[in-house]
Amino acid sequence: MGKSRSQTMQENRVKLIAAARKAFAQRGYSAASMDELTADAGLTRGALYHNFGDKRGLLAAVVDQMDTEMAARAQEIGARADNDWQGLLAEGTAYIEMALDPEVQRIVLLDGPAVLGDPSQWPSQNSCLQVTKSAVERLITQGILKPVDAEAAARLLSGAALNAALWIAASENPQSVLPRAVEAFQALAAGLLLKPS
Repeated sequence: MGKSRSQTMQENRVKLIAAARKAFAQRGYSAASMDELTADAGLTRGALYHNFGDKRGLLAAVVDQMDTEMAARAQEIGARADNDWQGLLAEGTAYIEMALDPEVQRIVLLDGPAVLGDPSQWPSQNSCLQVTKSAVERLITQGILKPVDAEAAARLLSGAALNAALWIAASENPQSVLPRAVEAFQALAAGLLLKPS
């Protein structure tokens, strides 16, 4: 039984994304060569254009994969917290801390916005936003957060975490910026609490 065309395409996508992720992490988006990258994946440039349209389309796929992984990791960390409120804080904090990862810094937080535009418009950020919105709705129902608009609160919390991560990635000394960013993020988030903790 031979592989179906869609199976082969899916495998090619996976190979190209993996090769691109490595190349973009090592060299940065603009310096990464499409010929080296496709050779590394054992594929042709035709396969790249067929699957992603162009180099920018390939970066979008890599960023989507990485940002989705970051959100999933943050959600896992949040799920280990004692309650929904601590979970929400832990999730935002975990996302901010991932900005110290050199691969995340270079691809998701520096090249991503420069090439693909406003991260708040990325599909991966949007799915993350829906998870945060549900958490905020639960916390409002439980009387833990002020009865503000859940979408507005979720967008502002997500935006604060994302902006903190972008700031860390762009800074000369990410290690020294991180604790300041986390402390301010948590203080801002606490402003949504119904009763000051």
